[in-house]
Amino acid sequence: MDRDQARKMKEQLAAFARELAEKHGVVATPRSLGGRSASEAADVVRAPTLALGLVPQAEGGFGIAVRYRLGIPRARSIVRKVSAEVGPDVDIRRTGRIRPVSELGPRPPAPTSQADGDTDRRRPLRPGISIGHVGVTAGTLGAFVTRASPGGDSELFALSNYHVLAGSPDARPGDTVLQPGPADGGLPPGDRIGELTEVVNLDAHEPAYTDAAIARLDRVPIDFEYPVGRVVKTARALGGEIVGKVGRTTAVTRGRVTAIELDDVIVGYEDLGALSFDDQIEIESLDDGPFSRGGDSGALVYREDGVAIGLLFAGSESGGHSGKGLTYANPIDQVLDILEIELAGEPAHPFG
Repeated sequence: MDRDQARKMKEQLAAFARELAEKHGVVATPRSLGGRSASEAADVVRAPTLALGLVPQAEGGFGIAVRYRLGIPRARSIVRKVSAEVGPDVDIRRTGRIRPVSELGPRPPAPTSQADGDTDRRRPLRPGISIGHVGVTAGTLGAFVTRASPGGDSELFALSNYHVLAGSPDARPGDTVLQPGPADGGLPPGDRIGELTEVVNLDAHEPAYTDAAIARLDRVPIDFEYPVGRVVKTARALGGEIVGKVGRTTAVTRGRVTAIELDDVIVGYEDLGALSFDDQIEIESLDDGPFSRGGDSGALVYREDGVAIGLLFAGSESGGHSGKGLTYANPIDQVLDILEIELAGEPAHPFG
């Protein structure tokens, strides 16, 4: 199938799966579960109980990605019926629960002593190091971004996830952001690098597209280099790309984009409950270990040629090449458009 045919089939399958789920009584939706803990919310999955997307095929074109986890009533039955509708162009994977890959919440944390990435205090700041809201534990500084100010000058910000730079509905603009994050020993005021500026709101009653936030940086030195050099260009993921990231916990890892345009990806948050994300990117590891672990949230995902495609935010308990989980990322262009920012590739800071 070409992309348009695959998209049309995905829409038809979503409606079909929803009918099956309602027939079997699987009708609960996490968008109505705001306020539940992650452990409660993760056990309730929105009808149709499946995440559906597009998967690249070796001979060209696209098939249908079907993702599910055990523990959901009649999930296997619904998967079998949906798969029968697709035929050979279906790629089925069991993911286990999907959670934010930060040190927040019930996902087992990666202690500083067990992290392969950079958990130390770093000046100049650089992508991939430990960062966090003063009330959070630790995540990853994904990128430096700019936004035009009312006066016409560009301001410089750090880009990461909502659950790294804010971490709670109680967080407010102006809150202190630390490097390293508190779990790695960061303390105010000496480790302050900036302040929370803006978050993309996450609503339990509406589909989400990004888990993102920015922090306005203080006068601190900046190093813009990634392992592949400076990353200033972006592209839409097409599926099959070899990608990399540098994160606070697993450092530099390699992976492959295994699905795109995934809808109904259910992610269990400690404070927000179960949220449903649409239009997401799925990545499996090409290394012996997982592509990401707790603390890698907020890392920028880029192709081998240094073009950014996503902002890492969540991971599953199982699945993928290593069997140790799949990683999920927001399309980077979506993140940049919503926050009205651009990747910063040249020093745009007084101390850059």
